[in-house]
Amino acid sequence: MRVRTGLVALVTFVLAAQVAHGPSTAGRSSTTGRSSSAASPPAAGRHAIHAAVPAAAAKASPAQLRAQFEQLLGQHTLHAVRLMRSAVSAGPDRQAAAASLQQNTDALHELVASAYGGVQADRFKQLWQDHIADLSSYANGAANKDESAKQAARAALMAYCDAHGAWFAGASKGRVLASDAAGGVRMHVEELMSQVDAYAARDYDQAYRIEREAYEHMFTAGATLAKASVTPELAVGFDAPPEKLRSAFAMLLGEHLELIIDAQRGTFAGSPEFEAAAAQVNANTTALTQAMGAIVGPRRAAEFQSAWADHVEGLMAYTAAVAGGDGAGKASAEKRLNRSAVALAVYFVRIVRSQLNPVSVTGALTMHDRHLTDHVDAYAAKDYDRAHQMELEGYQQMLGVADTLVGAIQRTVQPGLPVGGSQTGGGGTAPWPR
Repeated sequence: MRVRTGLVALVTFVLAAQVAHGPSTAGRSSTTGRSSSAASPPAAGRHAIHAAVPAAAAKASPAQLRAQFEQLLGQHTLHAVRLMRSAVSAGPDRQAAAASLQQNTDALHELVASAYGGVQADRFKQLWQDHIADLSSYANGAANKDESAKQAARAALMAYCDAHGAWFAGASKGRVLASDAAGGVRMHVEELMSQVDAYAARDYDQAYRIEREAYEHMFTAGATLAKASVTPELAVGFDAPPEKLRSAFAMLLGEHLELIIDAQRGTFAGSPEFEAAAAQVNANTTALTQAMGAIVGPRRAAEFQSAWADHVEGLMAYTAAVAGGDGAGKASAEKRLNRSAVALAVYFVRIVRSQLNPVSVTGALTMHDRHLTDHVDAYAAKDYDRAHQMELEGYQQMLGVADTLVGAIQRTVQPGLPVGGSQTGGGGTAPWPR
């Protein structure tokens, strides 16, 4: 996928740009859905990682606006995927999934109002809810093998794409072409229809692969929606390399949490679905490792991969124990997760040369684990409302971790980086003290 494969090159470019131009104020701005601690200099050279606390949309800076749109659009895709699949599987969590999707829609409506005004927001919400209803109709058709129902829903969705394009062109005062906006949402609805078709055919590998691509497409679309709402002078900041880097890491860490949730739920659905979800968890780990490698070099990236994999395996061991009613297994997995959190905290603090507080990092990683263990406990107990709440809180918190971690990395590597491709081996990694 375009965004994922370009991340390593983006990391290298950003780090070189930091040397050429100095630290970017855009890269240090607070972002909603991410840690607000990045907005101010760290005390005594240290920086805490906090859980994300969404700020009021009306007070959002351009950087915060981008972060909010990214968070909500990415999450919309995942909620829509899960709701559509519940129609096929007759999942017991369908009502909770629908409630989460509505909550996301309401939040998007408020955010669009803050960016484009109330009248435009009301029109957006009407169109948005119509497309959700049409996606549900398509999923019902897939579940019932009703081709005529699917074709009717597809036609309605294509009409929605044109209407959305016209809305965006008007709301942005021509900054975005209607044809471009329609094309973007057309890809979105095509991906959602394709994933549910694959799911209904029990081609879970294809379904989960498309889900991941659809999430990444919509997450990155958040920058476009935010950028078109501000003046050209402010819009320049959206293209600053530090902001792009921050966005890319937020996307991957948020994706990590959501894919773990897919794998946890897949454990209860059966082996084929679990294996398909687990394959995407591994693909996400590979992408994160490549991104780290562009910053710290291959040897330390391999250390990250090993520690991160142990973290993932601990979560899966806990999930398996919950599914099997194995109390001793749960206790053992919790101990493993605690050890893994400490090991990862030590790793991160070491690579940023103590720019982060090790206690705070350990606490943030432990909180991440707790969101996921609480999620699977709730899911196993059929408390689907709580499971969906843990997913929401966990996703927000991981975006906060990404924001603070990237800020610490930028502060650490900026002073000693070479300038230009020839000094980095034609785009290779920057030197790091061994």
